[in-house]
Amino acid sequence: MNEISKLRFDALASYARNPLAALLAKELRWFEFNDERLLAVVLLDTDGEYSAVFMAKDMRERYRWVDQTPFFSSIDEALASVPEKAERILSDLEEQRKQGDDESAPVDFFEPVHGPERLNPAFVQLANQESLSPAREIIRPMMRWYEDIDGNFIEQFQTTGFHQRIWELYLFAAFNEVGSVDQEHAVPDFVVQTLEGEFCVEATTVNPSQGAAGMPLPPPPTETPEAERAYTNEWIPIRYAGVLCKKLDKRYWELPHVAEMPVLFAVHDFHASMSMTWSRNGLVRYLYGYDHEPTRAPNGDLVITPTKVETHRWGAKEVQSGFFRLPEAENVSAVIFNSSATISKFNRIGLVAGFGSKRVRLVRAGTKYDPDPNASEPKGFQVEVRQDNYSESWIEGMDVFHNPSAKRPLDPEMLPGAAHHRLRDDGQIKSLIPKWHAYASVTFMFVNGEEQDRQE
Repeated sequence: MNEISKLRFDALASYARNPLAALLAKELRWFEFNDERLLAVVLLDTDGEYSAVFMAKDMRERYRWVDQTPFFSSIDEALASVPEKAERILSDLEEQRKQGDDESAPVDFFEPVHGPERLNPAFVQLANQESLSPAREIIRPMMRWYEDIDGNFIEQFQTTGFHQRIWELYLFAAFNEVGSVDQEHAVPDFVVQTLEGEFCVEATTVNPSQGAAGMPLPPPPTETPEAERAYTNEWIPIRYAGVLCKKLDKRYWELPHVAEMPVLFAVHDFHASMSMTWSRNGLVRYLYGYDHEPTRAPNGDLVITPTKVETHRWGAKEVQSGFFRLPEAENVSAVIFNSSATISKFNRIGLVAGFGSKRVRLVRAGTKYDPDPNASEPKGFQVEVRQDNYSESWIEGMDVFHNPSAKRPLDPEMLPGAAHHRLRDDGQIKSLIPKWHAYASVTFMFVNGEEQDRQE
């Protein structure tokens, strides 16, 4: 009987939770037995009684409820009952773990489905590299619960759609952190159930431009300030417009099972290496159709001047600015973005939860929110990612851009821990941002003291 952290327990078993469970009982301590063949969580229910719930892997390797202790008047009594109950369960575990609806074999998402020549290099790194072993090991239990409704998740995860599928896995983890995910329907990607209500999400990504031969094209050059400004203010918004407008055309709000739920689009940017760390401003510019120019008043106070933007132009391409002003866009309640939602987040959280090689060391550096109202630039940070002094949630770093004209506004309480942004009538953006909120970061990976790579 070994006590484990809530983070590790959640990484293994949180996908089986019903969000209503938080109303009925409070989790107090977490344990594992026999190399995690069995898990236990000690609870305090609303009647003031203590008990322990046991979870074991079903035949598809998903942790699910198998037994529970009686109720006790003290936590000490509940804890004392745990070892004996665990021993009885372990003595008959092969029968106990059968759930009756788990006959299909477990799927290993890391078992190659194609030859080496067709595998995505990023997948090969994740599957084999020691420095990414924390990410690999935290993803395995998550994948047991992720339903491949389309039937092509594994193939795309290993080949042409690695980054898109990582984005979906991240969203799956984040939404399970705030509630539970109903995977009955293939479209949209997620129906999320929280204590505050339900919402649905369709995920999309900005990918590299394709040349005539289907080869990825590099982004435009940014050697001069003028070129960099045009890239941020025109080219990037046009790329976001392309994927978001395609999703808008799908009219998800008309699906019967979506009903009156808020509809969210979740977008990530993979158009170039590290592009998600600098393209956020272009997304904000496109969504709200405003420039926000910072200047200083004579007394030194920060002054933000909003200027409405009508269009974005790049060569012969021109699109209307202000996604939320487009016809039918009132049916989209918000757009989600998180620059940190890459394989590095899986690696950091995996390391803190005790997964992966003990030789791996991670250092995270980047920019974060500065609460000073006169700050025109974010703060820099650098932090060692360790089990004993570092914490990170899945939702950390998430930006939720609310539609000011939404027919079905999203309650911010459905996504606690995210930064929530709203456009005011005067063109200013009002933001509610957590005390710790990363805008962009890079994770340096070391194995046995030697730097292996840096990612984000």
